[in-house]
Amino acid sequence: MAADDLGCGYPQIGGPEMLDGTETLRCEHEPTIGDVINALRSLHAALIPGAPGEFVRSAAILDGRLFTISHSAYLQVLSDKIQFPSFMRTMPNADTVSVGVSMLVKHFGWTWIGLLSQDTSTTQTTMQLIKQDILKTGACVAFWEKIPTLYSTTTLHRLVKVLRMSSAKAVVTICSEPYLVPFMEEAARQNLTGIIWIATHVWASSSLLSVADYSKVLTGTIGFAIPRGVIPGLKEYLYNLNPHRNPEDLFTKEFWEVAFGCTWPEGFTNSSSSAFEDYQRTPQCTGYENLLGLKSYILDVNNFRLTNNVYNAIYATSHALHNLLSCRPGKGPFVNGTCANIRDLRPWQLLHYLKKVHFHNPEGEEIYFNENGDPPPRFEILNWQRQEDGSIQHVNVGTFDYSAPQGRQFVFNESAIVWNEEGEQVPVSMCSARCLEGHRKAVREGQASCCYDCVPCSELEISNHTDSIKCFKCPDDHMPNERQDRCVTKPVEYLSYYEPLGAVLATISICCCFFSVSIFLIFIKYNQTPVVKANNLPLSYLLLCALMLCFLCPHMFIGQPLWWTCLLRQTTFGNIFALCVSCILAKTITVLLAFSATRPGSKLKQWTGLKVPLCVTIICSSIQLMLCLAWLVLAPPFHELNFRSSARRVISECNEGSTMAFWLMLGYMGFLATITLIVAFLARTLPDSFNEAKLITFSMLVFVAVWFSFIPAYLSTRGKHMVAVEIFAILASSAGMLSCIFLPKVYIILLRPEMNTKDHLMGRSSKVKEKR
Repeated sequence: MAADDLGCGYPQIGGPEMLDGTETLRCEHEPTIGDVINALRSLHAALIPGAPGEFVRSAAILDGRLFTISHSAYLQVLSDKIQFPSFMRTMPNADTVSVGVSMLVKHFGWTWIGLLSQDTSTTQTTMQLIKQDILKTGACVAFWEKIPTLYSTTTLHRLVKVLRMSSAKAVVTICSEPYLVPFMEEAARQNLTGIIWIATHVWASSSLLSVADYSKVLTGTIGFAIPRGVIPGLKEYLYNLNPHRNPEDLFTKEFWEVAFGCTWPEGFTNSSSSAFEDYQRTPQCTGYENLLGLKSYILDVNNFRLTNNVYNAIYATSHALHNLLSCRPGKGPFVNGTCANIRDLRPWQLLHYLKKVHFHNPEGEEIYFNENGDPPPRFEILNWQRQEDGSIQHVNVGTFDYSAPQGRQFVFNESAIVWNEEGEQVPVSMCSARCLEGHRKAVREGQASCCYDCVPCSELEISNHTDSIKCFKCPDDHMPNERQDRCVTKPVEYLSYYEPLGAVLATISICCCFFSVSIFLIFIKYNQTPVVKANNLPLSYLLLCALMLCFLCPHMFIGQPLWWTCLLRQTTFGNIFALCVSCILAKTITVLLAFSATRPGSKLKQWTGLKVPLCVTIICSSIQLMLCLAWLVLAPPFHELNFRSSARRVISECNEGSTMAFWLMLGYMGFLATITLIVAFLARTLPDSFNEAKLITFSMLVFVAVWFSFIPAYLSTRGKHMVAVEIFAILASSAGMLSCIFLPKVYIILLRPEMNTKDHLMGRSSKVKEKR
């Protein structure tokens, strides 16, 4: 039953009846059925301009005390059962409203929000809750302005200017209709458009604002409205109202005056002349006015919302009374299983049953109260859409049910939404434009976090979603794409046969090898000629074979590195080159011994055979072999993918295992080459006709120059270019030895056969010419 609608109430210290600063008359009698009918009759007044404020209450009245079931109070503090243990309501609390608004803002991506509230303590408290929940979503508040309760043209003009100048296009508004109408009139006068109004339940279904005068301003508004309901029989009852049937019914007379804009003759009591003049100008009520001619929204029973809340409150009380009367002695909820005595009923007993009420009203809506006395937190989402006649229609585009599972609290039909001036395109309300993928937000100093600049990610970082606050590095085997919005797999780099550099080096290698084979075959064919026989034929053959292998070594460096190629390529190359240099050293020593043994009385003739060069070759090569075997046993090379050397590629390479072993191998090879160069340099003054030392000197100069140039080039490169540098050094040094030592001999054999004689080699041909 509605105590306030009955015209009386029951004061309670700290009770909710004091929240609006008013005090109701004390009821002196228990409500009768007639009182209930009168209460129902007056429910519609809540929807009519000038009706009681937001704290109209419904109360069950028993034994001179009360518990309250409110149909419109939404303050969050009323859910505190310590302060208000007997307060219940059919209106969701403000916390539900604030959560719904924040979720709506987040759903549409609005991050720059304006707040507009009525300048009263209750709306300020609710707006503070909304602000907190909006900030939790990551959005920011651009401004918070207050609509005055006392009309001020200057203030309203300033408020409209603030909204027009602000970049915040989504504005959350809490304000009752009487105070919001003047503001909207000013907004319409100044043609304020493009604002996304987010209306709370206070005015989300307002009929006063849904007129053509405000349609240009308010079209596109999204509002949280109390669910509407159809009350069976109410339509017939309302259309049968007539003051003549119940002349003492003050509520019907008051409704008649508001609905038809008239006054009853006996209603004038003000003695002032101005009031009397106004009274005379106002049409007088006759009681015969036609209800069917009223504006549709006044008796639109299909859209009653607060009325439905009152209906649910009374229905809940009825169910509680029914359950109370259905109690069986011995099985009751009170001490020793007792039941409540209907003739001596205490309010707390009915309150006990009311807290446990759970039913579906005739509309199928689920009704119950939680532990805080709050109803199911449900709202309809209304979209204000302009009609052809200029008026505004409230179109249901979704629902918000805070009690639903996570992710299903909002149910939207976005295609049905019409936005102000934007059609079906969701308007934007942001301080700064969204940062696209590949950028990050850099907050502007001294401004809100929603105001920022978009900064491109650094070269090696990405951001893969809009409005990223920082950029991220890709995994080691990935790199940023060109737009820097995702990581892509790095290409694996190695010196391949299919790329120009690899193909050229491989071709040169094969050609040089064939050239070595050709020289080898020439030496075999002309092995009985003096030039071939005079240069220690076995060592020449061994050197040519070693050079052939040197030219084939690059093929162990070209192509995808494998475990076995990594294991063998450096050690194979080192041993083959050590063999080459050892052979050249042996040939040089042979030349020195041969010329030294020709001197009279020389004891070196016994060392001029094949044993000394073979021993030199074997010993010098064996040292390198032992070094390489130790390397393979203690710290063998292995294949690895190098992610560190390059930001844009993965280098498939061979890890040498032991850097010291690698440089020790090269160092020993350089040591042999240096010794050979020194020995050859000492033998350069021997007779030209039989002297191979000059050729060896040139070959060692080339060898040493190549490998000393190799070291800095090798250390300054990475990946396939490092491999290419080593291959070039191998080919260049091998080609230098082959060219300097063997090409002059091939020239004599093939092109100057007259020089390929023993006399010429012994220098006799020149002496004969001198005698002539």
